[in-house]
Amino acid sequence: MTDPNTSDLMCRELVELVSGYLGEALTEHERARFEQHLLECPPCTDYLAQMKTTIELAGTLGKSVSRESLEPSLLAVFRSWHQK
Repeated sequence: MTDPNTSDLMCRELVELVSGYLGEALTEHERARFEQHLLECPPCTDYLAQMKTTIELAGTLGKSVSRESLEPSLLAVFRSWHQK
């Protein structure tokens, strides 16, 4: 049985905490709740993957990447998540 103190995170709260999670700014307790929720919620796991990809792709924007070359990649990624 899971500890109710670690699994009571709601999807809306996860969305609010994702930046802190990715920036490693959550407390140990918050991180445990966040990760427990991911184990139980595939849509939130997909959301986290989307955010990681978005951040990774945004990191390339400072480089000489044209919209025309980036747009097909982004559309392909988002379409693949939508089809799951």
